[in-house]
Amino acid sequence: MKRLITIGLMTIAATVHAAPHYQVLTSTKRDINTESWQLTSSEFPGYKGKARWSINKRTLHGGKQEGVGLIEVDNGRLQFRVIPTRGMSVLDVTMGDVRLGWNSPVKEVVHPSYVNLHDRGGLGWLDGFNEWMVRCGLSFAGHPGEDKFINNVGAEATMDLTLHGKIGNIPASEVVVVVDKKAPHRIRIRGRVNEVSFYGPNLSIWTEISTVPGSNEFRISDELTNNGTFDEEFQIIYHANFGRPLLGKSAKMLTASTKIVPFNENAAKAIDKQEVYPAPTKGFTEEVYKIYPKADKAGNASAVLVNPKGDRGVTMSWPVKQLPYLTQWKNTAAETTGYVTGVEPGTGFPHNRNYERKFGRVPKLAPGKTRSFDLDFKILGNKAEVESASQAIKKLQGTTGPEIQKEPEALPEE
Repeated sequence: MKRLITIGLMTIAATVHAAPHYQVLTSTKRDINTESWQLTSSEFPGYKGKARWSINKRTLHGGKQEGVGLIEVDNGRLQFRVIPTRGMSVLDVTMGDVRLGWNSPVKEVVHPSYVNLHDRGGLGWLDGFNEWMVRCGLSFAGHPGEDKFINNVGAEATMDLTLHGKIGNIPASEVVVVVDKKAPHRIRIRGRVNEVSFYGPNLSIWTEISTVPGSNEFRISDELTNNGTFDEEFQIIYHANFGRPLLGKSAKMLTASTKIVPFNENAAKAIDKQEVYPAPTKGFTEEVYKIYPKADKAGNASAVLVNPKGDRGVTMSWPVKQLPYLTQWKNTAAETTGYVTGVEPGTGFPHNRNYERKFGRVPKLAPGKTRSFDLDFKILGNKAEVESASQAIKKLQGTTGPEIQKEPEALPEE
């Protein structure tokens, strides 16, 4: 009996020891909001790895960023910053001389209380737009415009949708840090953001960005849930934005695809140069391309952004079943205007929801059901890594190139 008790206690002790470190930073349920907090590898029990890592939570002050929370993660090689106050967006990612991010005219990390989404005909979202990666959605994403919905008395009504939805300007209700006690000690920053309204959508998304100490890779893993009673439409676009140093004259965005379609007439004029980026150009009008990505044997699509010299870059990959469409946003305007490109996997393209619905690109989520979204990123730090990633894209594309449509997509007949 004593031996059984001893074994039981040892099992419990081993289980407790193996359980991840779990730190709650924000919780509406517990009425918690931790303004500052830090954890380092030297403080972490049992850590024997070589990489010196740290996690730091702080609160920004001054101007329109007063009260904004920021979580900074350094895995010993790669650093990223998450903004819980802005829907768990990722402000930037850096590794050595590579930065994933861009130089927006918006310099402060703007608190959502200063963003009126209905400003300028539904373009108010842009008043806070400066993140490397912002999620667009959840009940709608894409361009502003009118759409129909069923109101509180069951009648069909119209509403004005704003640019790229609400989720990027909703503070997270729950924020936790999770660090695995077992090697390789993955570090996870998790947050739940709710988009809910009485007689409206009842959606929530558990976001996660994670990395392994000493790695040049990181991962985004999200779970979207319909907490309502009825099927709910949803849209999500992972709006990842890149400027200097990856973007520059002759930089390229490489991906294997079956079809590429210009978003509008302006993009159609330049579709022969879709893959390559020009230098900053004063007065440049954005060009957007709708890409239907090819999947590899594992079901994953990939995109690679390569700098002008071909010795730095970033790869991103994701399951095509989760995110079947890819948008390329080229905004190679003057530096002061915002020299930037977006590489954006999504459940659809960034047209207004009313438009996307006509093409069957607005999925629905049943009550109580969850959809997962997983994206993996790797920063390429030398020419050999860039060449390897580029060759993988070329191999996946094969000898048959994508169908290139010269004209924008035609609306289906009613």
